Amino acid sequence: MIIAINGILTEETQAVVSVYDHGFLYGIGLFETFRTYNRKPFLLEEHLRRLTDGCHELGIAYEPNLQYLMRLIEELLQANHLEEAYIRYTVSAGVEVLGLPSGDYTKPSEIIYIKPLPPRDERTYFHGKALQLLKLPRNTPEGMYRFKSFHYMNNILARRELGQYAWATGAEGLMLSEDGYVAEGIVSNLFFVKNGTLYTPSLDTGILPGITRAHVIDLARQLQIPTQDGLYRWEDLVDAEEVFLVNSIQEIVPVTTLYTPNGQAYTVGTGLRGAVTEHLTTRYALSQ
Repeated sequence: MIIAINGILTEETQAVVSVYDHGFLYGIGLFETFRTYNRKPFLLEEHLRRLTDGCHELGIAYEPNLQYLMRLIEELLQANHLEEAYIRYTVSAGVEVLGLPSGDYTKPSEIIYIKPLPPRDERTYFHGKALQLLKLPRNTPEGMYRFKSFHYMNNILARRELGQYAWATGAEGLMLSEDGYVAEGIVSNLFFVKNGTLYTPSLDTGILPGITRAHVIDLARQLQIPTQDGLYRWEDLVDAEEVFLVNSIQEIVPVTTLYTPNGQAYTVGTGLRGAVTEHLTTRYALSQ
């Protein structure tokens, strides 16, 4: 694949960053993951706003250039002979001396990774997937709210735990907060429906303030679906009429089975995609 480093298209096998980049040394860096529709990156302005806010908090001198990025993404699509793509846009702190920084990072590195979108299994979007409750808790965020940062160890350990559950093939893993509240999936934000109201965990649980999460909340309000965020327990999911997961690549994915760490299974609702999830999925497609 051809990727971009600081605006230069580069064969991935030739792409390098310095061992003195503080993204490598100390994990000081942020990234955004999104996809294209009709060759245009979806919700790019929202992703760049979150990225910019995070960079400012970390002292990384970064200012987004929307038109420049859209042009570069189009060049990457052409270079890789792709009509649509999965894209990761990364901003690393850049090269500094060994040791913790005393000031801001003035020369960050910008990398755009691109690859084909994963195959879409339409059966999953109707029959749903499983959600496996994990023992590993969600760690506390780096700041007041979680950055989409290079610090991904919690997610990696969660994925390793998920692989230990033989019955959970194809499932997403669910982490709770240290206080035992429902938080988020390994690579997704969580919603559930009960009595016509759409619920999602509060940012106070330490979850990522997901771009797709915010978009779905906005779509629900457009559809006049009552929405509420708060602190919820596993039992709230078990009692829910609908559960679904969201992220920028998979969009809205219904959950129809819940698993505990000992393998106990619960069916969500009718075991198929619910009416609220369907309405939101339809509106999501129209918003692209």
